[in-house]
Amino acid sequence: MFRPLLVPQPAAVVALLLLAGCGSVDIAPEPVIPRPIVTPIAATTAVVLNAEQRNYVHTETRAGVQWQVALGAGHRGLAEAIFSALFPGCVFVDEVEAARGIAGLDAVFEPRMLQYSFATANETGAGYFAVTINYRINVYGPDLKPVDSFTITGYGNSRDKAMSSSEPLEAATRAAMRDAAAKFLVQFPQQPLGQQLARGEPLVAPGITPVGVEMNRADAASQIEAVPVLDPNKASAPPPADSYPKVTQAP
Repeated sequence: MFRPLLVPQPAAVVALLLLAGCGSVDIAPEPVIPRPIVTPIAATTAVVLNAEQRNYVHTETRAGVQWQVALGAGHRGLAEAIFSALFPGCVFVDEVEAARGIAGLDAVFEPRMLQYSFATANETGAGYFAVTINYRINVYGPDLKPVDSFTITGYGNSRDKAMSSSEPLEAATRAAMRDAAAKFLVQFPQQPLGQQLARGEPLVAPGITPVGVEMNRADAASQIEAVPVLDPNKASAPPPADSYPKVTQAP
């Protein structure tokens, strides 16, 4: 039955933009991370946030609509929240070499965004926006030589209830960032490298195989993980963004 469209629905706003062949969606999501409840690791660490990552912007055009997602500020805030909680007193530097000379340095972490992807409500076909963010966290020893590298994927989604497509996309992006943060905070202390740091042992050369957090291999950066899209005829839509893992860990 034909139903006249009197008031554009949220998903229809994107469709109208696509039909018009113009317009843009600009967001700068910054997740609000509650103070993580974790057991701090007594290690002297530095965290690298270079200019590229601090100013990271994802842009793409789909059917004439330009999407721009400024992720740099959110990435910086996320890194500051999780590493400061896990390693109190950690130092933030602009590049790996800048950590040289830090007294008693045990490790250097370099969190990097590898890939950002999203699907609109029209594309999921289930009334929600979905976001995937792939991260790689490189780890260096006190001599600044590579010791280990982890890849973590954060997922997020948001119901498309707003008249502006920017709102559900921003909410889904924040959820993906929180998801990645929760995984790292919960899983890293359980990894051999995390346990070494907790025991005050020097970091060893590559050869560690973490459990739960995937090791980054030579071809890992070239592998793009697809955004999870559910078929509304086969499965229900995913849970709301606020049901994703909280950034906490039982003491």
